[in-house]
Amino acid sequence: MTTDNNFRIRPAQPSDVAHIYGMIVELAVFEKLEHLVVATEAQLHDALFGERPSCEALVGEEHGEVACFALFFHNFSTFLTRKGLYLEDLYVKQVHRGKGYGKQMLAALAQLAVQRQCGRFEWSVLDWNENAINFYKGMGAQILPDWRICRVDGEALAKLAAA
Repeated sequence: MTTDNNFRIRPAQPSDVAHIYGMIVELAVFEKLEHLVVATEAQLHDALFGERPSCEALVGEEHGEVACFALFFHNFSTFLTRKGLYLEDLYVKQVHRGKGYGKQMLAALAQLAVQRQCGRFEWSVLDWNENAINFYKGMGAQILPDWRICRVDGEALAKLAAA
C-alpha cells in the first residue's frame, strides 16, 4: 500500500493478529482502560478474518517489524446516503512514535475512504488526550463539540433488548 525505504503500510493478514492484539492491550493500558479488555486473539481473528468479518485492519511495518495498526469498519450516513469509514483504533508502539507513522496511517485510511467512495472518515478521541487532539486538528480533522457517544452494554443492553 504505502512504501518507503523503512516503513510500509499493508492490509493485515492472519499472521498479524497476535501483534495487533498485543497493541490493543498496550493501547488499553495507555488509555487506563485495560480493565475493559475482554477480547481474545481468537475473537480478534474471527472479527478480522472469519466467515463474516466485521472489521478490517492495516498494519505499518518498519523493516518488517509491525510498528502500528489501524482497525476500522464501514458505517453509513443517512444524510449523505453513503458509507463512511470509521477508525476504531490507531496505535503506534512507543518506540516508533515521532516518526510520522500515525500520520501516514491516517493518510492511507483517507486514501482508502476516497477509493471506496466514502462520504466521511471519522473516529473518536478521549477528551483528555490533548496531544492526539492537536495532532488530529493539525491534519484537518474537526473535533465535533455538539456530538456525544451513546453506549448501551452489559446488563443495560440485555434489559433494553428484553423491553
